[in-house]
Amino acid sequence: MGTDAGRSPGFLLWRATQRWQREINAALQVVGLSHLQFALLVDLWWFDHQGRRPTPRELAEHATVDDMMTSQVIRVLEVKGLLSREIDPTEERRRVLAITDEGRRLAERAAEIVDGVDRQVFHVAGPENALIDVLDELAKSPAP
Repeated sequence: MGTDAGRSPGFLLWRATQRWQREINAALQVVGLSHLQFALLVDLWWFDHQGRRPTPRELAEHATVDDMMTSQVIRVLEVKGLLSREIDPTEERRRVLAITDEGRRLAERAAEIVDGVDRQVFHVAGPENALIDVLDELAKSPAP
């Protein structure tokens, strides 16, 4: 890293991530969601578009969030009426998650808000696809 932490890619990525998360959390207050609540709700919305109802574990894995945190957020989203837990028709001992109509509406609205924040925060990065390609490569490449 040397002596200039301000030029360290990891440090700069951390600072950029922190700024982005602050902006997202502030913007999502309008719809009453935290960033994590939004992420899990939008993932559930994605499953819904695929015609699937995930288990809490499947949602956690897809969102890359630990099981305990996912469970806590599921309870909050359920109390807000944005999702419901149902018995899996193929395995009655298992519960699956279903997004409600209100959850769909809120996920759509919140996704528009987050897209706006993304445009606002990342506009300085130049061509959008270049940054996305680099971040995608970083996210999927294994550690040496």
